[in-house]
Amino acid sequence: MNSLVSRMDRLLPRSLQVKLILLVTGLLLLLVGLIGALFSDSVENLLRVQIGRKAVEVARSVALNPAIREGVRTGSSRDVQVAAEAIRKATGAEFVVIGDTRGIRLSHPDPKKIGEHFVGGDIDPALKEGKSYASESVGTLGPSLRGIVPVRDDRDEVIGFAAVGYLLQDIEVVVREQQGEIVRYAAVVVLFGIFGATLIARGLKSVIFGLEPHEIAALFQERNAVIGAIREGIISVDGEGRLTLVNPAARRYLGESPSADLRGRHLTEVCPCADLERSLGEDQPLFDQEMTVAGRTMVVNILPFGAAGAGAVASFRPKDELDRLTRQLSQMQEYSELLRAQTHEYTNKLHTIAGLIQIGAHQEALDLVMTESSGYQELIRTLAEAVPDPVVAGVILGKFNRARELKIDFIFDRQSSLTDLPEHLDRNHLLTILGNLLDNAFDAVRDAPRREVRLFLTDLGPDLLFEVEDSGEGVSPQIVSTLFDKGVTTKGETGRGIGLFLVRRALDALRGEITVGSGEIGGALFTAIIPKGVGRELR
Repeated sequence: MNSLVSRMDRLLPRSLQVKLILLVTGLLLLLVGLIGALFSDSVENLLRVQIGRKAVEVARSVALNPAIREGVRTGSSRDVQVAAEAIRKATGAEFVVIGDTRGIRLSHPDPKKIGEHFVGGDIDPALKEGKSYASESVGTLGPSLRGIVPVRDDRDEVIGFAAVGYLLQDIEVVVREQQGEIVRYAAVVVLFGIFGATLIARGLKSVIFGLEPHEIAALFQERNAVIGAIREGIISVDGEGRLTLVNPAARRYLGESPSADLRGRHLTEVCPCADLERSLGEDQPLFDQEMTVAGRTMVVNILPFGAAGAGAVASFRPKDELDRLTRQLSQMQEYSELLRAQTHEYTNKLHTIAGLIQIGAHQEALDLVMTESSGYQELIRTLAEAVPDPVVAGVILGKFNRARELKIDFIFDRQSSLTDLPEHLDRNHLLTILGNLLDNAFDAVRDAPRREVRLFLTDLGPDLLFEVEDSGEGVSPQIVSTLFDKGVTTKGETGRGIGLFLVRRALDALRGEITVGSGEIGGALFTAIIPKGVGRELR
């Protein structure tokens, strides 16, 4: 049934107005057609019954005619024929046939057929049982509806029969005329129905701002997605103070189940927040006000609907979360100060080197420079040979500098080789994968007794292989299955759990895979595998 409805929906136009007109008109045509067919059938049956009754009444009058009764009794066909034809012409019947008890005609519209047996085989009930009835049969003139009545003498004994008939084809002509009338009335009804359907469709279209059903559905889904994605709690109330909208964040802040349906309930039934309820009923906008909601201090914004008393919408978020964001910003500022101090330290070393050169202590200056740059130069030489791609080499070199700032021993495996890096592979995805894996490894070893991170790259075979190993605590098997979900982190801090999610998304774009295992230096080993040919296929 659903598939049939779906196919019909695809066949119908996309315009709601046209669709409504067609649906209403189609339904109206169906109903009018059914009613017309039933009415037409009823009219036909009624006409047959009426004509049958008329035939019986005329035949009864014929059977009571004294001249005919006398002619039947004496067997005088001449007198009977004259009387019968006079009655036929007067009543408009197709035929008036009089016969005796043997079924021999004493009258007929065609005089040549007088003296022959009556055709049709339906006179026995009249002759043998004395019944008067309507019958449908085929005679010499064709199919007909006939009324048959017994002719009785003065002693009330059956001495013959009278049959008055109307041809079925004449009846069908009358029926078709009646059906034509029905069709004309039905056409008028359909025209009025189409006009009414057009007015209804236009009115409905204007009420929904000219939107189509698929546009309304898209807006509804978009609205739900937007409201659900907002981290602030959002509620709206109608003029009576009943909840009409509560997003997931608001349910969480109010201490309700994420799946709880709070619509239709008063706000006071959900939480003790008199200040918020009073502000919602004042029909005045309110911005960045601190209120106590569900036992927590919230920063609240309220905006009433257009008409006074129509309701309002409120958004709120715990003040402590905003305070935490402020603290994180302060930490970023402190980190910036730390980088500036480190820059100052390198400046001092440069000044020291310059001073040693000026006083002629060239060997001491050279020793100091070599001490600072030996690892850096060795990495540059290795990268120049193993990773000719400047973008990938650049991110590795940047992470090397970052590791030195964090006092982490960053080891780039000399057996690495990335000389066969296809041009069509998206470098942004590669940088996302490599950069976030290294950042994750740096975070893992910050508090470890041994602060070491290793990187191995290879392009042998049909795939690229990135291995990042750290000396941290490793990854618990309980979270391996959800490690790459958004917001999942082993750090226990808010605002984390994004890096590995971005890695997973970039690998999905390149149709790659990633595995997590245990490394040789005690921590986690992340292995990313990227097919070389996938970028060309996606173009």
